[in-house]
Amino acid sequence: MLDVDTILKKAIAGERISFEEGVFLYHKAPLDVLADAAHQVRSRKTDPRIVTYLVDRNINYTNVCITNCQFCAFYRPPGHPEAYVLSFEEIGRRVAELVTWGGTRILMQGGHHPDLPLAWYEDLLRYLKERFPSIEIDAFSPSEIEHIAQLENMSTRKVLERLIQAGLEGLPGGGAEILDDEIRSRISPKKQKTEGWLNVMREAQALGLATSATMVIGFGETVVHRIRHLERIRSLQDESRQTHGNGFTAFIPWTAQINQATSLGRSKTHHRYGADYQEYLHHLAFSRLYLDNFEHIQASWLTQGEEVARKALHFGADDFGSTMLEENVVSAAGAFSEKKPRMSVYDLHQNILKAGFWPAQRDTRYNIVRTFDRVMSEEELAPQSMQHPLATPELK
Repeated sequence: MLDVDTILKKAIAGERISFEEGVFLYHKAPLDVLADAAHQVRSRKTDPRIVTYLVDRNINYTNVCITNCQFCAFYRPPGHPEAYVLSFEEIGRRVAELVTWGGTRILMQGGHHPDLPLAWYEDLLRYLKERFPSIEIDAFSPSEIEHIAQLENMSTRKVLERLIQAGLEGLPGGGAEILDDEIRSRISPKKQKTEGWLNVMREAQALGLATSATMVIGFGETVVHRIRHLERIRSLQDESRQTHGNGFTAFIPWTAQINQATSLGRSKTHHRYGADYQEYLHHLAFSRLYLDNFEHIQASWLTQGEEVARKALHFGADDFGSTMLEENVVSAAGAFSEKKPRMSVYDLHQNILKAGFWPAQRDTRYNIVRTFDRVMSEEELAPQSMQHPLATPELK
């Protein structure tokens, strides 16, 4: 006989929840009870005093795409007057700006461009690493890797190996949406299927790349679809850690951004899509309990806004995301970042402090880069001071 309290006690103690128990818990557990259990697990797995953040920049090198996902307002087909491919020099200028902010990483993604060969991506990586050797490059989602492999008639592993030789250090988790082909076939029929995404991540982890797992809810999926997604990344995490000790660094969920600029938003069934902030918080808390082999879960101020992201820190999240000096994909579909495209380090600090935690800057693999022993002023956290960080005393 399934029972909410019994399942929650298992999760809090670090025991694994089964698929059947997960479905029951998702449906039956009150939100406040789920949140309390998730926060207990978060506090056991990570330092309960701090919330981490990253200083990075999202660069979308092209908006040209031939995949036509029905939820995407960012892409443009080849030949469209608004289609673009950024020059190496323009990308370099944006990375240089990040350096002045004290940034440590770029997150670089684009569309599935039909005319960019693998050599273009290799040349771009070499160009950036030669000029900015200290900046980590996390780039090209699993679906982009598969697209490049298909263009080159090459295996995805070989593509990854060549990109790594050119300077690639991490593979973002974009393109996961819902890892269930019943949903993917409906919302993105031309895009990489579930096994393709998982296999590219499996290869990336075997090759030592930093990887993250993402999830987007609100595509009309059921609870079973959602938990299948979580089950698949949990299983891959087990496999990769046991095989080569390198799994996903974090889990990052958010809600589908649906507006009139997307095919789904213009459809007759548009009312079936999207998820509100309570559903987001419910899913985040449940994910903290179900993903027992993940240490870190990131709140999404980018899509949910600052207030909900602060609440997420009490629903199982231990990271507030990043500065995001620019973002174009979810912003095009009406996300919070459309209204506030940048968030300074000071803004991040204020949000984390307001939520009752202490900020700590991290790198991609969640190593702490800088801690703080007092509340810092906006002037102290300005880009110029971040170029020469002060000593980082221990938290008190």
